[in-house]
Amino acid sequence: MNDEFPPGTGLAPAETLRSLSGFEFLTRLARGELPPPPISHTMNMRIESVERGKVVFTSTPGAFAYNPIRSIHGGYAATLLDSCMGCAVQSMVEAGFGYTTLELKVSYVRGLTHDSGELRATGRALHVGRRSGFAEGEIVDTRGRLIAHGTTTCLVFPQ
Repeated sequence: MNDEFPPGTGLAPAETLRSLSGFEFLTRLARGELPPPPISHTMNMRIESVERGKVVFTSTPGAFAYNPIRSIHGGYAATLLDSCMGCAVQSMVEAGFGYTTLELKVSYVRGLTHDSGELRATGRALHVGRRSGFAEGEIVDTRGRLIAHGTTTCLVFPQ
């Protein structure tokens, strides 16, 4: 793992990441005890809750996420799903282990606009072992309507 990042990225030190279980790391991140990663600012998202095997993010899409056809880019929903599902897997790994996404599948149910309001992206781990993890996720809008559903396969590895 490359521990060299440009100054000002605000990332938690690599030794902190390696010394905590995934659940401990995510809990500290959600409580604001560790700096949020830059992607959280880019995506206007935050961790709402962390349980073992379940992580919920909230995010409100803005003008930054629109594509040329006047809707929120599909990559916005894909990124939310990748985050909540990956973190659901991370919440199950022991200290000294990490993960990365190997496969991501997203099914879009309805389009997003600024009228969608705050979104809730919920990831649930289905199985996490020493080498792989599987999770599913969903995004709902402020009215509780399903926006997108996804599944992921993650590689689990020693750090």
